[in-house]
Amino acid sequence: MSEKGLQGLSCPRCGGMVPIPEGQAIVICPFCEQRSVVSGERGVRRYQVPQRAGREQALKAFKGFLTSSLEIGRDAARRAEVTDVLLVHLPFWSAWGRGVAWAFGQQQVGSGEHRRYEPRERRAVTELSWNAAACDVGEFGVRRVSLEGRPLEPFNSEGLHRSGMVFEPVGSEQTALETARLAFEREVSEKVKLSRTAQLFTRLLGARLGIVYYPAWVVRYLYRGRSFQVVVDGFDGAVLYGKAPGNVLYRAAVLVGGMALGALLAIDVPAAILSASEKGDILGVAAVAFAAGLGLMYAGWRKFRYGEHYEFHRYKEKAESVFSSGMDMLDVQDILREVGRLTR
Repeated sequence: MSEKGLQGLSCPRCGGMVPIPEGQAIVICPFCEQRSVVSGERGVRRYQVPQRAGREQALKAFKGFLTSSLEIGRDAARRAEVTDVLLVHLPFWSAWGRGVAWAFGQQQVGSGEHRRYEPRERRAVTELSWNAAACDVGEFGVRRVSLEGRPLEPFNSEGLHRSGMVFEPVGSEQTALETARLAFEREVSEKVKLSRTAQLFTRLLGARLGIVYYPAWVVRYLYRGRSFQVVVDGFDGAVLYGKAPGNVLYRAAVLVGGMALGALLAIDVPAAILSASEKGDILGVAAVAFAAGLGLMYAGWRKFRYGEHYEFHRYKEKAESVFSSGMDMLDVQDILREVGRLTR
């Protein structure tokens, strides 16, 4: 025990001495195999959200999910065979704090010929909350949850293990705290956003980090020999994540409709615009219509190409718009040249 970085602490379950290698955040008791997160002298606070939705409520949410969208196969609810229903407790790094921001710059006032920029100073003080999965959630598809309105109870390891499967957190506390800090700064900066920002100052007050164990029901089922699963919130009984077979007829209709409307926007509308006006500034409007048509065709093709499986996330990250994805396919100069060629 004379090697640098090796120390001993009492296990919170059995009281045995647990060796702690330097820099290691997760340790396992050699006597009772209890896993613990180590963070300095005080440790990381642990909480748990109580389970209030039962097995029957989870199955009801599962059946409702299979009929919730036209993108799901029409016979999915009838042919689905439930193979397993289990309760799991997933750990989430969670951070709370108060954000303060000051912004100095100019704000646009008026429009057109009367548009002008006036000096502005904005300040904001807001309560912030952030969380992210503290283990590999690839199997469950739940990357984050909402803790708003959820009571946080003291962590009860034995109680959780008796009720279901408990996953232990992995990763670094410092990494989680830095990720939370960056997310807080982005959120509070949005509240003081100006048309032109000259200076921006942000401060985080009283930031604290903890681990929250969140209950979730995992419903696994078979559809025509293929395996899928739905994850239901163990607190309020709503679907957190779900995967289901896609609707072939819906995919085909979206592809045909997207191609038809996209071709109309990309070819017929620009041609009509350019033939009806000889003004040079109208070329920009035609280019926008052309790009929108390409985006619509791309969206229809993408929905058909990747619609074999339907995937739902209750809490998901902000995605780029389909229009932006379509615009990435062609350079603006290429669009203008193509519009000119079609209208000759």
